[in-house]
Amino acid sequence: PPQRSVLFRNATVWTCSSQGVLPNTDVLIRDGKIAAIGKRLSLPADTVIDATGKHLTPGIIDEHSHIAIEGGVNEGTHAVTAEVRIGDVIDPDDINIYRQLAGGVTAAHLLHGSANPIGGQCQLIKLRWGADAEQMKFEDGPATIKFALGENVKQSNWGDRYTRRYPQTRLGVEEIMRDAFQAALEYEAAWNRWKALPPRERERTIPPRRDYQLEALVEVLRGKRLIHCHSYVQSEILMLMRLTEEFGFRVNVFTHVLEGYKVASEIARHGAGASTFSDWWAYKFEVYDAVPQNAGIMHEQGVLVAINSDDAEMGRRLNQEAGKSVKYGGVPEEEALKFVTLNPARMLRVDHRVGSIQVGKDADIVLWSDTPLSSYAVVEQTYVDGRLYFDRQLNERLHQRDVQLRAALEQRALQALRQGQKTAPPTPQRRRLYHCEDLDDEVRGYEEGF
Repeated sequence: PPQRSVLFRNATVWTCSSQGVLPNTDVLIRDGKIAAIGKRLSLPADTVIDATGKHLTPGIIDEHSHIAIEGGVNEGTHAVTAEVRIGDVIDPDDINIYRQLAGGVTAAHLLHGSANPIGGQCQLIKLRWGADAEQMKFEDGPATIKFALGENVKQSNWGDRYTRRYPQTRLGVEEIMRDAFQAALEYEAAWNRWKALPPRERERTIPPRRDYQLEALVEVLRGKRLIHCHSYVQSEILMLMRLTEEFGFRVNVFTHVLEGYKVASEIARHGAGASTFSDWWAYKFEVYDAVPQNAGIMHEQGVLVAINSDDAEMGRRLNQEAGKSVKYGGVPEEEALKFVTLNPARMLRVDHRVGSIQVGKDADIVLWSDTPLSSYAVVEQTYVDGRLYFDRQLNERLHQRDVQLRAALEQRALQALRQGQKTAPPTPQRRRLYHCEDLDDEVRGYEEGF
């Protein structure tokens, strides 16, 4: 879509900044940026929208998503797969991109799954529906990697047929991570020794073998690649914080972190963020202690908190998930909205560009019919980089057009059958909605002999 200047008049603006919520306020977007915020702006614009009675917010950012991934979310055949990259398998045609735009999502952090202790490299994208895979990538986005703890990585919930891989216990998970960090240190030292040689001697000396897995882990050790760790149980959360501190770095984000409320002060001291579910529990044994007050308790203890989806369907309703923190955790509404806007932007180190409505930031904004945390609110328009990617009125017109086209095609097919003509059989379209724990691709590998 074209990048036009748009003036929203008289909206309730949730800035997610120190300015708070601004009633009866105008916002101008131009050249993909937020150009002006104020009362009764008299500035030229290509389009003027009367937003009286409506609400304007920053675009929602999903810290933990698995949409737009083609061919599998887990490379779980080894315990350490830091060399694989989600950015290489982005599917820009995934319809869930459009569906999540309809829910106000403008950016999503696509994570590797949680089948192994050290998984693959992740990718932050903007939901630029219609762009190719490379164009969807968030420019200058963070280098991140997926780690995981618990039942998935020790394969206790894989079934008896798929438990050949080390580790099989929680103590093995810690040791595989320690071994990987130590190997990365030794790899870095070998390269440093080679680089320190005098130029003539370096020309005569074979350099160390390049290892993409260890290079990624060196980036982790040096703070250049951020860990987003799938976690549930308090003992494992504490273990990973101790282990990373031993090697001189920090966990960036614990994701899911359903027992975070038990160790919230320790997470705050460590400096990690916590990206959690609003009220999921009991879907496996290690989440039985989850409580819907989790986000609120961690927020009170000074932890940077976000709400994520880990699910293509729930990603369409993250505004409602954030609203549950008001109900269960007593979180103020402005702070709850930050759980899906500013806070994930801070976790992903892109809050200088997105996450709040401030002059100079990217025009990733959403126009709502009602207060954004309400279950009655629907998205009317979603803008990414100042481009209109979702418009509810246009969507309804296109839907009605498609209904009519489908009916016409069905009538033509029925008429052809009545005339004795052959028609093509229906072609089923199967599209996976990936989650952290999806193992179809790994299971297929095991069944074929691993």
